[in-house]
Amino acid sequence: MSQVLPDADVPLHDLIGIGFGPSNLALAIALAEHNAQAAEPVTAHFLERQADFGWHRGMLLDDATMQVSFLKDLVTMRNPTSAFSFLSYLHERDRLIDFINHKNLFPLRAEFHDYLEWAAAKVDDLVSYEQEVVEVRPVTRDGEVVHFDVVARSGDEEVVRRARNLVLATGLTPHLPDGVREGERIWHNRDFLHRLAAFGDASPRRFVVIGAGQSGAEVTAHLHERFPGAEVCAVFARYGYSPADDSSFANRIFDPAAVDEFYGAPEVVKRKLMAYHGNTNYAVVDNDLIEELYRRTYREKVLGAQRLRLINVSRPAEIVETPDGVRVVVESLATGEREVLDADAVVCATGYRPADPTALLGELAASCERDEFGRLRVGRDYRIATAPHVRSGVYLQGGTEHTHGITSSLLSNTAVRVGEILDSVIASRSAVVPAQAQYAAL
Repeated sequence: MSQVLPDADVPLHDLIGIGFGPSNLALAIALAEHNAQAAEPVTAHFLERQADFGWHRGMLLDDATMQVSFLKDLVTMRNPTSAFSFLSYLHERDRLIDFINHKNLFPLRAEFHDYLEWAAAKVDDLVSYEQEVVEVRPVTRDGEVVHFDVVARSGDEEVVRRARNLVLATGLTPHLPDGVREGERIWHNRDFLHRLAAFGDASPRRFVVIGAGQSGAEVTAHLHERFPGAEVCAVFARYGYSPADDSSFANRIFDPAAVDEFYGAPEVVKRKLMAYHGNTNYAVVDNDLIEELYRRTYREKVLGAQRLRLINVSRPAEIVETPDGVRVVVESLATGEREVLDADAVVCATGYRPADPTALLGELAASCERDEFGRLRVGRDYRIATAPHVRSGVYLQGGTEHTHGITSSLLSNTAVRVGEILDSVIASRSAVVPAQAQYAAL
């Protein structure tokens, strides 16, 4: 059943956010703080297809910690006095003194997720859950796109909301090795804990973990500890796990000022910077975890009972589900030799890829400008460059690594980024035609 309101009755928002992960949650908070003091509030609503707030729930391992400082929360770098800060959360949870005594900048991932849920609950009037956006329609006047109608489905019902601006924060798409599909025994680490729960009290014989990054190392360590009777084989192309560069100078790549420098740099310099500093974030592992895994492998060699196998300089040549598990053919990149591993399950910790942010825009996607490499042109304010007849704005949270650098989809700069987007929306509001309009084709 589709609910289509008469044109004059469609409520008009200054912005609608699609997706409600940490990035758009931070934007909702910035809006709430702005509106508490503004003479003319910014009207906004956010749509999320999940039933409630959740962020990488499948990897909320009990002992996993954040890889960014708690000070890079949803607000502090934009507004250090915010009541939405991680410190305010700790105070409300009666753990502030305990956290200070812990002398640690990096909270447990489960604790930080609880902070995100705490913050989301404070702005839940701005979000509708279980609302999957299925279409964005242009609303035109005199040949110009002045608004967007956002069609969201909840069960059998469709609801239309109108906006002057869109903020897309639809996240990343899980990536699997070529030719591999998820199945009952083949998982992406995104769903790791959910899938693992299905084993119950079973006694698996072997797991295979694909990937050399932080998630792969965490999954390997968790399986090795939880199932003392199982062999855990970690397969990756590198010679060993590579440590993340979190040194003070290298971390400047995450500074807000680095976004300005990256954005204004020539393409060749941008590529060099990404190559130089990719080891701050991509396919790297915290040094403490690397040392812990090495201690385990060495201890098992001493004891003569090796359950943890690190199969390096190798790749999965074939992954096939069998009636009682998964058969993995592992090929050495150095010699070409192959080994067959029959496993109870395979976990692919093989990362994510950016989703096409224009997929929901329909015919509007053709009005989004692209560079010579086919990538979206994006302004410094994270607004997609569009054809002149598109007066309303489409902003991106994520998918801007080629223009804004490594912090495109990371928490490190989220608080500052949402402030810049909000400033842009406010600045452009007076330039947008406010009158109601009729549907028209572009």
